[in-house]
Amino acid sequence: MSSPKPPPCSFAYLYERFPSFVQTFVYREAAEMVRQGMAPLLVSVRRPDEPAEVGAQVPLDAFYLPEEKELRAAVDARRAARKIGGKARRAIPQHRMEPDAQRMFEAIWLEPELRARGIQHVHAHFGGLAARTAWWLRELFGFTYSYTGHANDIFCDTEFPITNATLARDARFIVTETDHALRWIEKRHPFAKGKVFRVFNGIDIAGFPPREPAGPVPLIVTVGRYVEKKGFDGLIAACAMLRKRGINFSCEIIGTGPLQVFLAAHIERLGLSGQVRLVGAKSQEEVRRRLAAAELFVLACQPDSDGGSDNLPTAIAEAMVAGVPVISTKLAGVPEMIADGVDGLLVPVGDHHALCTAMAKLLTDRTLARQFAAHARTSAERKFAVQSTTRELKHLLVKHAGVQAPNEARVLDPELPRASQWQALRQRLAWR
Repeated sequence: MSSPKPPPCSFAYLYERFPSFVQTFVYREAAEMVRQGMAPLLVSVRRPDEPAEVGAQVPLDAFYLPEEKELRAAVDARRAARKIGGKARRAIPQHRMEPDAQRMFEAIWLEPELRARGIQHVHAHFGGLAARTAWWLRELFGFTYSYTGHANDIFCDTEFPITNATLARDARFIVTETDHALRWIEKRHPFAKGKVFRVFNGIDIAGFPPREPAGPVPLIVTVGRYVEKKGFDGLIAACAMLRKRGINFSCEIIGTGPLQVFLAAHIERLGLSGQVRLVGAKSQEEVRRRLAAAELFVLACQPDSDGGSDNLPTAIAEAMVAGVPVISTKLAGVPEMIADGVDGLLVPVGDHHALCTAMAKLLTDRTLARQFAAHARTSAERKFAVQSTTRELKHLLVKHAGVQAPNEARVLDPELPRASQWQALRQRLAWR
């Protein structure tokens, strides 16, 4: 007895790993896309490796690929049984031993799963592993793809056979988080001009608890991966200077990552063990509770050694929505988030003294801090509400990738455009 045919989907989201503690904006967008009636299929190449309490907060089902050896064995078995089309069948021996060949195998394994659901277009988050798998879906089977580029995945080149330039050239369109990154992509890849669009990461502005300061000692909070570009070493140095000024505070660094041992040693070396703590990864709810308790949010963004950097740090947007005064640096798209002297304070990248001065200013002038926080919340609600940002992406998928929106999506959004007859024909021809 044959298994029932899976329900149709309008397009597929493709992720390297879903869900992920450091990519909360990704599953927020997916959940909102579902709420707006677009019926996407969520596909994850890898299973989550985050603590169970983090993944448990995501009310979405994802379709996971098998592990690498099992997946390759399944593809090879299908090839031996001549159940794979000519172009893909020939590609396997030709590319099997190349670096990153697993992306080709993933595409071949995925093709019948996507086709069974009527999917013709794939949207990847990050211009990395998932986008390269999407490229192979295009190359071997005629799917179209788009992707959202975030930070290092667009700013740093790789040595993979499918380069950043190749991904940009063959994508139906590219989304990025900031005007800064849009200009960077178009300058680096002039052929992409006109198909790069800025869509901010979205925030669920309704899910924040009321402000409740932690106590008499002002709490500074920051959130992010323990990696170089977050600038946590600079924040710790600024905290040491702040203590020398006689200002009382505590600081929590929420996250996890490869620099944990280094940062712990840095805290110990500066004698800050009683005031600055690495508190590890926390669920989304707990992060928001800590923001509600904070007097100040600080993220000292900086370039890393490979030239990568943050682009539009989601943690800043969440702090703004939470009503916490924010301080960051004049890097990449951060000035598009924080109007310096209106929504918060921006300091030069790597200037620990200026960072300390800004922290001291907002910890001692509470009236100014409250004014900044109020402005920031209004600004963040206007820019980052997930309903609006997801709607922008939804319209791009229909208008520029020919995605066929379900009737429910059109009822919920009567302004949703329709693909032109030429787009529909081109999509059908590519599908064949």
